[in-house]
Amino acid sequence: MKLVSVITPTFNAEKFVAETIQSVLKQTHTHWELILVDDVSTDHTVSVLRSFAKQDTRIKVFQLAENSGPGVARNFAIQQAQGNYIAFLDADDLWKPEKLEKQLQFMEEEHLPMTFSFYEQIDEEGNSLQKEITAPLEVTYSKLFYCNWIGNLTGIYSVDFFGKIPIASIKKRQDWILWLTLVKKIGKVKPVPESLAYYRVRKNSVSSSKVKLIKYNYTIYKDFHGNNPLKAAFNTGLFLIHQLLVKPRFTK
Repeated sequence: MKLVSVITPTFNAEKFVAETIQSVLKQTHTHWELILVDDVSTDHTVSVLRSFAKQDTRIKVFQLAENSGPGVARNFAIQQAQGNYIAFLDADDLWKPEKLEKQLQFMEEEHLPMTFSFYEQIDEEGNSLQKEITAPLEVTYSKLFYCNWIGNLTGIYSVDFFGKIPIASIKKRQDWILWLTLVKKIGKVKPVPESLAYYRVRKNSVSSSKVKLIKYNYTIYKDFHGNNPLKAAFNTGLFLIHQLLVKPRFTK
């Protein structure tokens, strides 16, 4: 049975992280390690993490020396990872029990070195927002270039195939850069065509600020893709068009 390394950065997540960890403990695929890296939380997050680690040796807890952001925390976790696969789960999101089992089976059947799945949205209290986020059944690099179809909480890739891929240190959109890097190597990726996770919509998060996200998207086109300012602005505009007109068609 292949080992899956689950990467979870934490920062002031005491309200949600216990439920997140429980969703990993409930996985029907049991050969996993959960690597939790705390980014200098000022609440009781670390105490919660350690209480779970005492109960299950598959759970490993680390602390950064100084607050450095989720990208640095994820990179630290990846360095510790021993798995054949790397999967990502943020400290406030949840997996359905069969998430890993179904994705690994799908990857094996379709001969894929990476995949993702659909997911549903919940609010801060865990109530369903009656929204399922789906995606095209085949995502090429060009499709991914203008729209991040891969929810970070659902993505998984083969270390045996790709090696360990470092995460960008920017505050937001690190996952998009990672998926672009991986898909560029293989040309396209397919999702498991069903919802296997729950994304928690938080108030006042970076994701909830559309203006901030526009800035991050522009930065990625300019710095990661090497676009000049005019081309970066043009591509950011195309990204917005996809977000406003194309992606909503895949929300049920």
